[in-house]
Amino acid sequence: MEKTMSSEFKIVEEPKNTLAMNPKKFAMWLFIGSVGMLFASLTSAYIVRQAEGNWLFFELPGILTVSTVVILLSSVTMQWAYWSSRKDSLQMVKYLVSVTTILGVAFLVLQFYGWKALVENQVFLVGNPSGSFLYVITGLHGLHIISAIVFLLLVLISAFRFRVHSKNLLQIEMCTTYWHFLGGLWLYLFVFLLLYR
Repeated sequence: MEKTMSSEFKIVEEPKNTLAMNPKKFAMWLFIGSVGMLFASLTSAYIVRQAEGNWLFFELPGILTVSTVVILLSSVTMQWAYWSSRKDSLQMVKYLVSVTTILGVAFLVLQFYGWKALVENQVFLVGNPSGSFLYVITGLHGLHIISAIVFLLLVLISAFRFRVHSKNLLQIEMCTTYWHFLGGLWLYLFVFLLLYR
């Protein structure tokens, strides 16, 4: 009697690695995307309106160049703070986040003096659309810088409570990403305004 052996094969599917992202990070990236689209639409509207005529051409105040250097320096200190948190160098994190916060406030002060220089050059919020666009674009960016400074202060408080370290990087990583985004956004806006003033 011939015995036949039948073997059963079960196909077991390996679970696929899903591309998971922390919900807070995901929300932040959605927010960054919406802010990017807002400024893209503003700069597009700027170009369209400029082409229609009745446009006041003016020089950008030199102090805006200084503010650009300040925001770029603040990106360096913020990145350094993030690297320090990965190495559990808590004192350095506190120091660098504090410096970044001071540079952020300095940026806003310089922007305010840039507005004062514009007023002295007869460029106003109300009147010619070129001035209106400039104040709206820089003002909206300034509001986002204020929100980022609040975020920096929250990170600083966490650092003083020993909650920023190599095993808890989410908050400082998100803050660093947001800060770099705003720095890059200002660089784009500054170059744009230089080219299309």
